[in-house]
Amino acid sequence: MLTRTIDQILIHHFDTSNTALLIEGARKVGKTYSIRAFGTRFKSFIEINFEKRPEAALIFKKLNGAKDLLARLSLLTEKEFIKGETLFFFDEVQLCPEVVTYIKFLVDEGSYRYILSGSYLESSFCITRSVPVGYLTIKRMFPLTFREFALNLGLNTSILDSLETSFKEKKPVDDFIHQKMMELFRVYLVVGGMPAAVNRYIETNNLNEVIDIQKQIVNLYKKDITQYDKNNKLAIAQIFDLIAPQLNSQNKRFIIKDIKSGVKFDRYENSFLWLKDAGVALPVYNVETPKIPLKLSKSRSLFKLFMSDVGLLASEYSQGIQLKIISGDDKLNYGAIFENFIAQELTASGHDLYYYNNKKRGELDFVIETDGEVLPIEVKSGKDYKVHRALSNIMDCEEFKLNKAVIFNNTNLRVEGKLTYAPIYMVMFLKQEIKEEDSIYKIDLSELNKRV
Repeated sequence: MLTRTIDQILIHHFDTSNTALLIEGARKVGKTYSIRAFGTRFKSFIEINFEKRPEAALIFKKLNGAKDLLARLSLLTEKEFIKGETLFFFDEVQLCPEVVTYIKFLVDEGSYRYILSGSYLESSFCITRSVPVGYLTIKRMFPLTFREFALNLGLNTSILDSLETSFKEKKPVDDFIHQKMMELFRVYLVVGGMPAAVNRYIETNNLNEVIDIQKQIVNLYKKDITQYDKNNKLAIAQIFDLIAPQLNSQNKRFIIKDIKSGVKFDRYENSFLWLKDAGVALPVYNVETPKIPLKLSKSRSLFKLFMSDVGLLASEYSQGIQLKIISGDDKLNYGAIFENFIAQELTASGHDLYYYNNKKRGELDFVIETDGEVLPIEVKSGKDYKVHRALSNIMDCEEFKLNKAVIFNNTNLRVEGKLTYAPIYMVMFLKQEIKEEDSIYKIDLSELNKRV
């Protein structure tokens, strides 16, 4: 049984909130498994899966309120409805989007608790009348992060705590710990974070079996493309197939003409958005200037496209390359896979991802907003990690006034002026956190009132 971050999120939500909870995310990231495990905390756990029981969607037609809906739900199960001790789990809700609308009435009725899960939700929810604000909390679930992976392989939390302290205090870590963490990181590049692949690796340590599972997941995604977006399925399939080879190109930017010569981005925009919303691809958009807020200078048609899971990307490479990745073979080009790892970790940490490219100054692999300022990020997989002309040009630019940058690479942590050279596994400590003191502001109107 894998330990997931979502486990504590589920506990905290139902301990502190009366709203229903929707867990969204790509297929096979472990949503159903984690929810079922959480359901054992209730005296009665009732699961309704709209994929396995399509007829269940009919109960949401022509309803006359919560009591009518609960009466219909009772026809689908022999389990007892225990007031205050029952958790209803509606799974694969993209096949019955009406449940999202009607959950408001169930929450208002107040007798039971509700959790929903599904994939490809954004395209499904466009046909609902409304998502009930104030009645439904939405959380997104991702493949196992590197931290989750390490803990499930047996790494002690005290090691991760000490690494985080080193990152915050900008101090190198013990060399032995660093080497073992790099070995663990390279294993993660191959196994990735899809729960089925991680479980198989833990059980067997057999990389061929892991790759078989990863290829099954990739094929499932391709099958889903034809099922959930029949109008654009060919374009989406083409884009999905091009992710790996595009990342191996020199600038890694997604080139539209590789789909079809002479076409414009507008024609394929919905297909890109579908892959993003489905959670199977991670877009990193170009910004015209590295200034806050980055979103204002975002270009919707210039972007890099990464896989949602680095292990799935590795499985697209030729068989046998996995052991070379784990051994750190210096003949391999790790650029694409390193950057995919960074994109995946930053996304799971809540960051919006951008990159910067300027003909005069050069390109930054990633730029994010953190602590109220722009943080440039470079990703270096080789021994030349101190060669970063574009980053130097941009850090020296008075117009941007950038105070710090991080170069993630293979070596131990060191600081040189504004630049922090950090082990690539430390990207997990770049968390998107909102400090309580930063969200409180009280305006004083006393002096104004005295003038009346």
